[in-house]
Amino acid sequence: MVQPAVRIRPLGGTLHLRTRLTRLKHLALTGAALAVVTASLPGAAAADSEDRGGHRPSDRGLSAVIRYTEFGIPHIVAKDYANLGFGTGWAQAADQVCVLADGFLTVNGERSRYFGPDAAPDGSLSSAATNVSSDLYFRGVKDAGTVDELLRTPAPAGPSRELKELMRGWAAGYNAWLRKNRITDPACAGADWVRPVSGLDVARRGFAVSVLGGQGRAVDGITAAKPPAAPAPSAPTSAPDPARTAEAARALFAAENATMGSNAVAFSGATTADGRGLLLGNPHYPWQGGRRFWQSQQTIPGELNVSGASLLGTTVVNIGFNDKVAWSHTVATGVPLNLHQLTLAPGDPTSYLVDGRPERMTARTVTVPVKDGTPVTRTQWWTRYGPVVGGLGAQLPLPWTGTTAYALNDPNAANLRGSDTALGFGKARSTRDVADTLRRTQGLPWVNTIAADSAGHSYFSQSQVLPRITDELAQRCSTPLGRATYPASGVAVLDGSRSDCALGSDPDAVQPGTFGPARMPVLRDTPYVENSNDSAWLTNADRPLTGYERVFGNVATQRSLRTRGGVEDVAAMADRGRLTVADLQRQQFANRAPAGDLAAADVAAACTAALPDDPEACRVIGAWDRTVDSESRGALFFDRFWRKFAASVPQAEQWKVPFSAADPVRTPHTVNTAAPGFAKALRDAAAELRAAGIPLDAPLGAHQFVVRNGERIPVSGGTESLGVWNKTEPVWNAAGGGYVEVAHGTSHVQAVGWDGRRCPVARTLLTYSQSSNPASPHYSDQTRLYAGERWVTSRFCEKDILRSPALRVVVVRG
Repeated sequence: MVQPAVRIRPLGGTLHLRTRLTRLKHLALTGAALAVVTASLPGAAAADSEDRGGHRPSDRGLSAVIRYTEFGIPHIVAKDYANLGFGTGWAQAADQVCVLADGFLTVNGERSRYFGPDAAPDGSLSSAATNVSSDLYFRGVKDAGTVDELLRTPAPAGPSRELKELMRGWAAGYNAWLRKNRITDPACAGADWVRPVSGLDVARRGFAVSVLGGQGRAVDGITAAKPPAAPAPSAPTSAPDPARTAEAARALFAAENATMGSNAVAFSGATTADGRGLLLGNPHYPWQGGRRFWQSQQTIPGELNVSGASLLGTTVVNIGFNDKVAWSHTVATGVPLNLHQLTLAPGDPTSYLVDGRPERMTARTVTVPVKDGTPVTRTQWWTRYGPVVGGLGAQLPLPWTGTTAYALNDPNAANLRGSDTALGFGKARSTRDVADTLRRTQGLPWVNTIAADSAGHSYFSQSQVLPRITDELAQRCSTPLGRATYPASGVAVLDGSRSDCALGSDPDAVQPGTFGPARMPVLRDTPYVENSNDSAWLTNADRPLTGYERVFGNVATQRSLRTRGGVEDVAAMADRGRLTVADLQRQQFANRAPAGDLAAADVAAACTAALPDDPEACRVIGAWDRTVDSESRGALFFDRFWRKFAASVPQAEQWKVPFSAADPVRTPHTVNTAAPGFAKALRDAAAELRAAGIPLDAPLGAHQFVVRNGERIPVSGGTESLGVWNKTEPVWNAAGGGYVEVAHGTSHVQAVGWDGRRCPVARTLLTYSQSSNPASPHYSDQTRLYAGERWVTSRFCEKDILRSPALRVVVVRG
């Protein structure tokens, strides 16, 4: 895991180790000293910061210094934003070139050309079910010049000059790496689809991330929507059933069905050993594909010095810390889209009425090339509100009839500001600066922010770019369908035939049709602020947040078991006080299963009556320690039982004591062992494991693991249904030995505090490791750390970087 020797590998030739280390010492301790070294780097190219016509950017004069420490973590130093982007693009390509190249194919609408139309993308950049659906959408975005126009929009509504310089430099660095290195990853070695990119491609990837919760969720519905054929005069027209659609919308946006989530908690100085803040961030993201995190430290002397994790293809640290502030994100409950129900003009299904006047839809005809086949051409239909959609997934159809169609509004389709928000966080000196950044940039599409600082402040904000759906507007303008979907899910369906149902604007919003910062749920300086993907209501159980619009989330409703368990844990920690970073580390790997604490004793007590002929099953449930550690015996059996019980018994029938808003953390409770399906779930779980040759009391890690280069690595943690903080959503393969891979779950973890010295006290862990290349030494090194519940001690300050036994320095030039 630790490289045995320091290797200095500048691209322009070998430089003597002593000479290089002497120079590196000038980097230490102060930004002024750092400037001495980086001033010797070649200056940024004088080229325009925006790509012209999608051409690849020039890398002339761009360079950066990359210092690698343990586990392949790069510390990138550059003189300005273009050069920092150059070093970041280079370093990301070195670790993740195949995943990155695959994503650039996606945003350019070329998957079908290389992989065929019917295969499925990895799901990281949209919900498209097939390559051709993905291509039709992204090629449509490209042909329409959507991202080009956003890049031309002046800040603050558009991206800053610094961000555009980062994107230009990132593309140049990625291209330079391709030009100077041989690809060893078998996923794309020798592939003709690995090609140079432009800064515009980097921006397109950022756009895809921004619209993941809106247009990206509806790609199949956008690309398949088409006007109806003329019906027979007597043919009935179909309309969505409000009750079924409301339930489908609720399920679509429910946290338990999401492929991303997170926990995060910030403690104020009132709870800590030294009066300074603490932050534990535990995002739950996919373990494979283009939504992985990647670690780095980015430094521009005197301007920026931040460490943390970036989503692949992004130019900034998305979740991280500096010497004064730490922050993390959790996927929020705010619904970043709404629908407008269109009343169509008589006899013309491609025209709709607004205040009685017809308005023609805009036809966008899109053609995509197909491997070994005829190019596919389809027409997409756009309105003043956005694209016409035929549905939001298979379970939520929105039929386009002769009288009615539905258009999707996604305000994040006009938002390229998310990376500017992250950049502002990286420069922040306090949680007040974090709040000011959110107010100024208004760029986060689908996450909450939790932050702590060295002065002892805690901070939570659900600052999202959301359609400005007030409860008053929903009450006044919802169609019959919307009157069912909005209370159930926050998905508004407004009457698109009335101009008085337009979304309007808040005076402090930088983007029309969205909420301004004054409307956002915010909580400051309470002993703790915590979120586990439920709404903002129980951010602190003693200070419930209320008064926000339904589109942000619900209030006084049943919380998930993960939220309940998380609030119990962090409230107890805050009450205990004297907290340190070590307490955060213990919380991350406590591996307590709240479902077990609530139900296992009652299940064991009822087991003998339910399974009179299976005393072993009852003994195993009773002996289980209620944790999901790798060595926990009975955890796998309870997990398989609980999944079946929760899937077969309606939520309202699972507990004897119902939910009470007056006691939201402890209710509901007392499992209903008399519920139909209880005994069957137990019997089926036992039979399933035995049929697979898995003992009921087998250690969890023996059958919950990942395989990396032939090595079986056990994985602790548990599922959403069990309510485990250290979330693991594994892939079940009974024939393969149990849970044989992780689909999504704990990803980049950071436990951060301060002790009064210059360097933050930070421990990190990237569970799936830095590289997806099986030939890389950093393909599974941190995964083994994760299996052993061990951490990486962050090297933030120069003295710590230079002391790394694995130090390797690379000077990268264009």
